[in-house]
Amino acid sequence: MQLIISTPPADDLSESPFEDEAAAEAEPGEWRAFEVDPGHHGQRLDRTLADELAEFSRSYLQQRIEAGDVQLDGRVQTKAAAKLRQGQRIRVGLRPTAQSSAFVAEPLAIETVYVDEHLRVVHKPAGMVVHPAPGNWRGTLLNGLLALDAQVRDLPRAGIVHRLDKDTSGLMVVARTRAAMDALVAMIAAREVSRQYLAIGQRRWPGLQAREVDAPIGRDPKNRLRMAVVDLDRLPGKTARTTFDCLDQNDEACLVRCTLHTGRTHQIRVHMAHIGHALLGDGLYGGRVLAGMERQALHAWRLAFVHPMTGEALSWEVPMPQDMRDSLDALGLRYNPPD
Repeated sequence: MQLIISTPPADDLSESPFEDEAAAEAEPGEWRAFEVDPGHHGQRLDRTLADELAEFSRSYLQQRIEAGDVQLDGRVQTKAAAKLRQGQRIRVGLRPTAQSSAFVAEPLAIETVYVDEHLRVVHKPAGMVVHPAPGNWRGTLLNGLLALDAQVRDLPRAGIVHRLDKDTSGLMVVARTRAAMDALVAMIAAREVSRQYLAIGQRRWPGLQAREVDAPIGRDPKNRLRMAVVDLDRLPGKTARTTFDCLDQNDEACLVRCTLHTGRTHQIRVHMAHIGHALLGDGLYGGRVLAGMERQALHAWRLAFVHPMTGEALSWEVPMPQDMRDSLDALGLRYNPPD
C-alpha cells in the first residue's frame, strides 16, 4: 500500500479521513526495516528515522514512535529521544493517518454545468462538503473531483478555488490547470468573479427593497464555531460587503437575492443574521426550522466571470433546489428567477 503523507494548505482543516484516530491506526500500512549504520550511532531515534525515511516528516515519524509502531531489535520503543547503537535493527510501521488517506479518489455524482480544457463549473448539492475536514473525511467534492478528472490530481485542493458551506447548494468553479487555478484565485481576490445567491430569511423585510451591508467579519469571540460582525478596532477580522435585494416577503419570511462583493467565511449567513433576518434552518446563527426548511436556506444561483484563458465573458444560472421551492410554497412566497 502506497502512503501519501502530505500537509494540506494552511487554510484547510483536513486531518483524517476516518471518524477518529483509532480507526485510522487500525488500517493496515507499510513496514520498513533497516540497521543502524555507523553514522547514526549515538543519534536520537526520531532523527535517524527522519534521515532514513526522508519522504516522511519528522513529526509524523514521532507519532509513529509514540503509537508503538517502531521496534528496536524486536522490542517496541516509544521514546523519540532514545539513543541508538550501530547494528541495531529498526522496524517501522507506516500506517495511514488523518492526512495520508483523506485525499483519495471517490466516485460521486457530480453535476457538471460547464467544462473546457481549463476549468469546470459544477452544481454542488446541499449536504456535500467541499473539502475533507473533521467529521467529513469522505464523500467530499474534492474526493469526487479526483475520481472524475485525472487532470486535477496534481493540483492543490484538486483545483478548488472557493467554497460553499456543506448545506449551501449551487454553482462553483474548479480549475483544471495550474495556470487557470492561479488566475482564478487572483480574480476572486480582485473581486472579478460575480457570485449571486438566493436566500430565505426570517421575518418581513422592512424599508427599501435593496440594502447594502458593509460590516467586517471575524471569529466570534464568544463561540469559536461561529463568525460574527466585529469591531476591527478591538477584534481581528476582515472587511465584508453584501448587497441584498428583497424579491418577496410576508410577516413570516423574505426571499432575498444576495450579491457578494467579498468572500468571507459564512458572509451571507452572518450579514443576514446581523440585520435581523437569520436564514431559515440556520441554527448556528439563530435561524429556526420553518416550512420544512431544516438546512440553511441558501443557494448559489448565479456565477459569472471573464474566462481567465480565453477572455470570453461567461455566466451560468441554476434553479433554486426543490426543498427551498417547497418552503416558499408553504410560506406563500413567490419564486420568479431574478433578472
